[in-house]
Amino acid sequence: MEFATEFWASMVSFWTLIMDVLRDTAFGTSFGRIMFGILVFALLLVLRGLFARFFIGWLKRLAKRTRNKVDDQMLDSLERPLRFAPIVLGFFIVTEVFQLSGDFDRIALRLTESLIVFTLFWGVVALVEPLSRIFSNLRDVLSVTMVEWIIKALKLVLALIGAAAILELWGVKIGPLIAGLGLFGLAGALAAQDLLKNLLSGVLILGEKRFHPGDWIKVDGVVEGTVETIGFRSTMVRQFDKAVVQVPNATLADTAVINFSEMTHRRIYWKIGVLYDTTAEQLREVRDGIEAYIHGDEAFADPSDVATFVRIDSFNDSSIDIMIYCFTKTTVWGEWLVVKEALAYRIKEIVEGAGTGFAFPSRSLYVEAMPGDAPEVFAPPAGTPNTATPSKPSGAAAPSTAIGNVSGDGEG
Repeated sequence: MEFATEFWASMVSFWTLIMDVLRDTAFGTSFGRIMFGILVFALLLVLRGLFARFFIGWLKRLAKRTRNKVDDQMLDSLERPLRFAPIVLGFFIVTEVFQLSGDFDRIALRLTESLIVFTLFWGVVALVEPLSRIFSNLRDVLSVTMVEWIIKALKLVLALIGAAAILELWGVKIGPLIAGLGLFGLAGALAAQDLLKNLLSGVLILGEKRFHPGDWIKVDGVVEGTVETIGFRSTMVRQFDKAVVQVPNATLADTAVINFSEMTHRRIYWKIGVLYDTTAEQLREVRDGIEAYIHGDEAFADPSDVATFVRIDSFNDSSIDIMIYCFTKTTVWGEWLVVKEALAYRIKEIVEGAGTGFAFPSRSLYVEAMPGDAPEVFAPPAGTPNTATPSKPSGAAAPSTAIGNVSGDGEG
């Protein structure tokens, strides 16, 4: 019995200790209120999932009933800010439950106001892109990339305004800060002239619509390939060997750019050489056959739209040249190669059918007389002294001094 009484007294003391701890204050409030506030915040986090599932889902179902797709895109953009809104509400309720005092109360109020401003500007920035789709005509006047630049710049401006509003809530004066940033920006602009030049060049490229992402361009001595992105400072071009080249926008603005993607037709320009023994009738047959093929094939552009020529062009060193100048309807490289290959096959058939052939570089050598088979005998002029001969040994025959066959066997 005595043990039970002591145990009960211990439990009462422990409970009293717990209540004393809960009545103690921290950050201007009791621990009990802090624990209750934490439980309320955890409950609101659970309710946040239900809010996102039912309320946002209900709004999306309503948006799908309309014919306009802009409201669907707006809800998709606002989904994350809307999911964050219950957290802001939970933070406000928790600070009210805490019943903070003094500096802690002022800090909690500023934090709540900052979260509200942050959420509002987050929603506004998220709405910029879907609302820009309403002005679809703007994409026709300007390029798509230019509109994307404007959207990015507008988002940046709104984000800076939101940051300035939050700083104002905390008592930071924006005016002197902007003035200081202006002086710093002026100094930075002087030090970054190339960066600004590339930025302005990028604006000019987009404004003039010199090229767009996906276009095949060529800049002599710089790059040739497909444009992938047009950035603020440089343009990324992927060459045909799949290597990526970052070209400064100032280079593209100051240099002539060939945009092959803007071609209406694609050209074939050949000169073929036939043999010099080709007759005039054969030349006419070859020329007329090639011209008839080009005019009759639908793969080639109509001569009334583009220049088309098949003419005897010149008398070359080893051939009679025929010029072929025409355009295909397709500008796709692979399809153009197929058309060009078919033309080559047909020209081969026409030339061989006319009874002539293709010439190749050659050189003729004319010789008036061929030398004889026997080697030429060189005879020295008469009176030329013989070369010195060694003294004849006793009993030996003297050598003959005649040039020609040597007679005798050398015995005297």
